[in-house]
Amino acid sequence: MMRFLLLFNRQGKLRLQKWFIPITDREKKKVIRDMIMVVLARPPRSCNFLQWRDLKIIYKRYASLYFCAGLEAQDNELLSLEVLHRYVELLDKYFGNVCELDIIFNFEKAYFILDEFLMGGEVQETSRVAVGASMEEADMLQETLEEYLTKPAY
Repeated sequence: MMRFLLLFNRQGKLRLQKWFIPITDREKKKVIRDMIMVVLARPPRSCNFLQWRDLKIIYKRYASLYFCAGLEAQDNELLSLEVLHRYVELLDKYFGNVCELDIIFNFEKAYFILDEFLMGGEVQETSRVAVGASMEEADMLQETLEEYLTKPAY
């Protein structure tokens, strides 16, 4: 089971965080700080897996963003790397070549895609088509609601 998922840039600014276990805010800040320091300090050609406390840390860099996940000891590292890659594919499909600015200005969509893909730290839906259809339905609902609210009420 995945315990957390973090997205941060090369300067160490956190762009997205998702926690799948209950943890205090103080401990979250410490984990985030440690993850950013450990991952950014690693050489570019080093392995994407590392051991930290009782967790396995899996990370992958896409353009200027690092996608970092904390896993339990018995989880499969390669499968988790594929989960990170699938999330990036889903973001790419929705935003069209996703970049850091897409995450910054549309973070609610990035969280929605993540929630459609992962639930409780486990993969909920593996199909890109199903997640894409869910996103289209949500966008259509939002547009309909905005259109309804802009009409006069008489």
